[in-house]
Amino acid sequence: MDKVVTAEQALADITDGASIAVGGFGLCGIPMALISELHRRGVGGLKVVSNNCGIDDWGLGLLLGDRRIVRMTSSYVGENKEFARQYLSGELEVELCPQGTLAERLRAGGCGIPAFYTPAGVGSQIGDGGLPWRYAEDGSVAVASPPKEKRTFRDRDYLLEEAISTDFALVYATVGDRDGNLVFDKTTQNFNPLCAMAGTVTVAQVERLVEPGEIAPENVHLPGVFVQHVVHAPGVEKRIEKRTVTRPTTETVR
Repeated sequence: MDKVVTAEQALADITDGASIAVGGFGLCGIPMALISELHRRGVGGLKVVSNNCGIDDWGLGLLLGDRRIVRMTSSYVGENKEFARQYLSGELEVELCPQGTLAERLRAGGCGIPAFYTPAGVGSQIGDGGLPWRYAEDGSVAVASPPKEKRTFRDRDYLLEEAISTDFALVYATVGDRDGNLVFDKTTQNFNPLCAMAGTVTVAQVERLVEPGEIAPENVHLPGVFVQHVVHAPGVEKRIEKRTVTRPTTETVR
């Protein structure tokens, strides 16, 4: 089954209020062509699950800046000033989740596992509740996280975490075939396969499109059973989140 379509065709069914899992870590491995198309379409009221929310002018930050996102489930938000402003002013609801827990919640959603126990967050507001999800205009907490169920296994406490599944997932892969089998290059793998698993309808942006059979079975990182649409998008701009340089020196390293 040939799953290759245009970005416009692939995202046509995403409407206001949809929940979407989006792959990437910082600006590494983000499906920018799909995000740009979603931004162009003007869809709003989105509930997004992603490790972070891009930066102020790139990635999911484009949607956030135009008030298209109403809720984020993330583990890290430190590179986006507009994100912080919207959250602290009560314009955006945010569920912060430990990074490993977020990854496992997405994987569990894709595997049909409704919930699991983890030690991450025990003894903190993650487990006890009270973590601010939404602030009021006066700075008070309007919506707080509920306490999580806790159980003890082998003398250690664990929290019950529910799986995440979403209406759609947008992911990026370096190589994909027409059947939807995907290969991720190095750290671009990050959250992409997990988000792809969690989406009811998954759209994969691929940099290089190949024919079925060209990817050896043992080299497939994510099988096509998790992917409904493939969008071939070569040459999409890639940005570096932070550039670090070393000052030149004439000193000899001893």
